[in-house]
Amino acid sequence: MACTALTKGRIIDCDRQSGGVKFLYFSVYSDVDEANITYDPASGVHQITAIDFGGSTIYRYAVPRGSTTVNETITGSTENGTLFYTPTVNMVLNRLTKEDQNEIKLLGQTQVRVFAQLNAQTSNGNDVIVVMGAVNGMSMNAGTADSGAAFGDRNGYTLTFDGLEADPFPMLKDPAAGAAPFSDAGITNLSIDTN
Repeated sequence: MACTALTKGRIIDCDRQSGGVKFLYFSVYSDVDEANITYDPASGVHQITAIDFGGSTIYRYAVPRGSTTVNETITGSTENGTLFYTPTVNMVLNRLTKEDQNEIKLLGQTQVRVFAQLNAQTSNGNDVIVVMGAVNGMSMNAGTADSGAAFGDRNGYTLTFDGLEADPFPMLKDPAAGAAPFSDAGITNLSIDTN
C-alpha cells in the first residue's frame, strides 16, 4: 500500500465544545451487515451517510451526566509498519437492580456496535454521534457491580466495552438542523427502544 500525503491543516476552532456522553445506543453486531453501511466517499471511513438496519432494534441507555466516556487509543509500530485503533466505552449505570443484572449478562454475551450521542455539537446544533466498533464490533470485557460503602456512595455498575479497528471511529452524518438523532434519510429500517 502506498503512503498518502496529508490533505489539509487544522486551525484552532473558536467555538467551545462540551465533553461527555448523553446516551449510548447498542446495536447487535450481527443484525447489521457491513455491506449495509455506507461511508461518505469524500471523507473515507470517517463519516457514515447511510445504514440499513434491516428492521432491527437499537437500545438506548441514558447515563448519568459526567460519568460515561468513549475514547480511542491509537497504536502504531514503526518496526512492524502497523497502525490500529482500540475503541473503548466506559459506561456507568446507577442503582443495582435485578432487571439490569439480566440485561448486563446479555450485553456481556453479545457483540455490539455502540453509537455514542455526545454533548459536543455539530455546526448545525445537533449532537455528534460516533460509532464505536463499526467494522469489527465491540465486546464487554470488564465491569463491576458495586454497592458503595457510605450512605452517600453510588451503587451501580461500571461496564467496559472494547474493540479493535483498522480505522478511527466514524461519525454519523449530521442531519438537518434541529433533527432528532438517527433521523437522517440514510438511516432506515430502525426502531429505538428507550425503556
